[in-house]
Amino acid sequence: MSKFALFVRLEAKPGQEDAVAAFLAGALPLANAELGTTTWFALRFGPSTFGVFDTFADEEGRQAHLAGPIAAALMANAAALLSTPPSIEKIDLLAAKLPG
Repeated sequence: MSKFALFVRLEAKPGQEDAVAAFLAGALPLANAELGTTTWFALRFGPSTFGVFDTFADEEGRQAHLAGPIAAALMANAAALLSTPPSIEKIDLLAAKLPG
């Protein structure tokens, strides 16, 4: 079971909503290539509010993701796309139901 997770909240700059949505959708192949990432979800909460939720079996997988290409690309584009810096929360999972 995955016991570690991240939740990242993103607020798009006015006019950059479609670019943030495209960035997140385009990151799926990178997430699929990460061996330590168990699940990865790109989320849209409203017109300009987005998020990423991902899970990991261990802390090493979580740290590898934070140091990986998705995080690097997000930080490289944050000033152009986001109105505030990404809010990154480390989460400990207590239970999960996954397809099986």
